[in-house]
Amino acid sequence: MFFETHKSALIATGFLLIFLLIVRFILTTLITKISRRNGINLARIHLINRYVSVTLFLIALLIIPFIFGTEAKDLAVIFSSVFAVLGIGLFAIWSILSNITSGIIMFFSFPYKVGDKIQIHDKDFPIEGIIEDIRAFQLHLRLQNGDLVTYPNNLMLQKAVTLIEKDAIVDDGMDAI
Repeated sequence: MFFETHKSALIATGFLLIFLLIVRFILTTLITKISRRNGINLARIHLINRYVSVTLFLIALLIIPFIFGTEAKDLAVIFSSVFAVLGIGLFAIWSILSNITSGIIMFFSFPYKVGDKIQIHDKDFPIEGIIEDIRAFQLHLRLQNGDLVTYPNNLMLQKAVTLIEKDAIVDDGMDAI
């Protein structure tokens, strides 16, 4: 009975999902090609591809109720309730969201890559080290003495950074990458 009454909506949902899968494939392929050409770390490529997948999934969740005939006012009540709860929760974790957003910005426009030796000009705690990894929340720097420092992505975009040496990976028995 359900399938008979909603046959056209189910078919439209199937087409929407196929369309979004094709869009996802095209976007992830483009991001991967452009990123590899620019020498971006594979882990960062996978992270951005995951962001694209989640965004397309959320778009599908937004469109599918309209396909099944839900009215905008009904969805507005649900979304306003969900966004009120999310707004309170996101305000509590704004620093984490700031780091994720900075990670996305750094993915597309960060002039340094894994293996580069950089100096961060922080008045209170200046750091000089080799970039070991760039993650969603923080940058991993290996200092000269072997210590690993994690530096928040949002601070990387706020502080002046100097490139000391390109591809400065040192082979002293410890893996820098």
